[in-house]
Amino acid sequence: MESNFGVILKSLLHKNSLSMRKLSVLTGIDTATISRIVNGKQPAKPNHLKLFAEHLHVPLAMLVEAAMLDGNELERERLTDLHHSINTIQDVLTSSSNFDPQFTTERVQQELVKYEQYARTPEGKQLIRDDFHSKVEQVNGAGPFIEKLNRMFEQYCHEDISPEEQAVLGSGLLYFISAVDIIPDYLFPIGYVDDAIAVQLVMERLSRIDDSAS
Repeated sequence: MESNFGVILKSLLHKNSLSMRKLSVLTGIDTATISRIVNGKQPAKPNHLKLFAEHLHVPLAMLVEAAMLDGNELERERLTDLHHSINTIQDVLTSSSNFDPQFTTERVQQELVKYEQYARTPEGKQLIRDDFHSKVEQVNGAGPFIEKLNRMFEQYCHEDISPEEQAVLGSGLLYFISAVDIIPDYLFPIGYVDDAIAVQLVMERLSRIDDSAS
């Protein structure tokens, strides 16, 4: 019996005028494995999903979500990690044929340095307080990094925070509020990938500040 994911995969094969054998040649995945995935006898692994998305020309996020509906609890947990992991997102971007090497964590870091300076100004502080919540509403509060951003904003507004920590937090919040798009969203339609990377970089910077203060 075909799984829901299998039905989607067969539809995509038809749309792209591909057979399972041809998809096997393109992806390097054994034809028998593809057949078992289509027939619901074997779950698609994260590396399968990445290759299917690349060669069937669909967002990886769409295949992850479809596979999660069919998976058992353990498989759903693994796929959820794939869906939300910043490191995995970067791996996908790096392996994408459309990826431009200049769109890297290094570029995000450069932007954060600029925003950190602006976050120290009265104008930057006002912008964060005025526009943060409206930007969260604009993206419908989606994504695991949104929870971190909300905690960052609460910490940013705390009266006991040091100027240095506030500036670092402010850089991440300003990056999120701004229209900067270091990594194009079309490369990985989970969306706001570079914002997620920025959040991770801010958390690492804060951790170093805490370590030096202790």
